[in-house]
Parts: sequence; structure tokens; C-alpha cells
Amino acid sequence: METRELIQSGLRNVSRNLDRILDTLTSAELEWQPRPDAGSIGLIFFHLTRYEDVILQGRIQAKTELWESGNWYRKFGKDTGDNGSNYTEEQVAAFVVPKIEDMLSYAGEVRKATLEYLDGITSDDFDRKLALPARPAPPGGRPSGTPRPQPTVGSMLLMSVTHSSQHAGEISYLRGLQRGMDR
Repeated sequence: METRELIQSGLRNVSRNLDRILDTLTSAELEWQPRPDAGSIGLIFFHLTRYEDVILQGRIQAKTELWESGNWYRKFGKDTGDNGSNYTEEQVAAFVVPKIEDMLSYAGEVRKATLEYLDGITSDDFDRKLALPARPAPPGGRPSGTPRPQPTVGSMLLMSVTHSSQHAGEISYLRGLQRGMDR
């Protein structure tokens, strides 16, 4: 199996798991937070989809994210710059979960674009280094403007698989807290 096929398989497995986990959830279940500063299923699903769009479209391909080109930000009532990350406790508590149908449609478009990109990638493409913008310093963190290490396309794609898998596990856990086992 080639590297691209392995990554595609991992992403397809995450999609299947998320389809199963999200199936039949109510709006109340999507919005439920175990505490006010903890993400809901809806917020976590929004975040993992935005992350994949940012990484694949914005960072790896240097293209406009589907979030903006497909006007998803308008459908979700969010800003173009909302990447689903680095929210404050207040933003987490106030997050309005979009309609699940819209989130599933956006997630489907993002995943389709990712898999299509992977169809055309070569072995050499995995080694291409990416120049990521410097991130602002978190409180008490490293100084603002400090350059990030230069990851490769392959490492970013692998990170997308593990990132999505971890968040799918969180979503499954939150579903279980609300419904119990296998419901």
C-alpha cells in the first residue's frame, strides 16, 4: 500500500466513524456541553472540519479554503477568519452550533477535496516542506513572531488523520455521556 492510500484509508475510516456517531443526534445533543468551557459535539465537529480545510486548502495547496470559496462562513453565520480553533472560554460557551445538515455538507466537501488531492499526490510531494506563518504567542508562551518548524506535506496529512481521529473519539465519548453505551 502506498502512503497516499494509507492516508486516504485513515480519513475514510474517520468519516465512517463520524457518520455512525453523528447519526440520529438531536440538536440538543449536538449543543450539549459537559461544562460551560468545554466544547460541544457540534463545536468539536466544526473544529475538526475547519482544521482539515485550513491545512489542506490553505496550507498545503495555498488555495482559498472551501470555507470562503463555497461561502460556508455565510451559511454558518460566522466570520471568514473563524478557523474553529483557539477559542476563549467565553467563545466556547457562546458557540452557536450550525445545522447538522450544513455541517455534514461542508465536512463532505472538505473530505472530498482532501481525497481528490491525495489521488494526484506523488511520493516526492510528501517530502515538500511547508512554510507556515508565525503564530501569535499564547499568554506565557514563546515570543510572538517566532517561526514555526517547517513541516512536510506528509507530516501535515498524517497530522490531519490523527487530529480527526482524536476528535472523533471525543465526539463518541460525549455522545456516550448523553446516551449511554451503544445507543
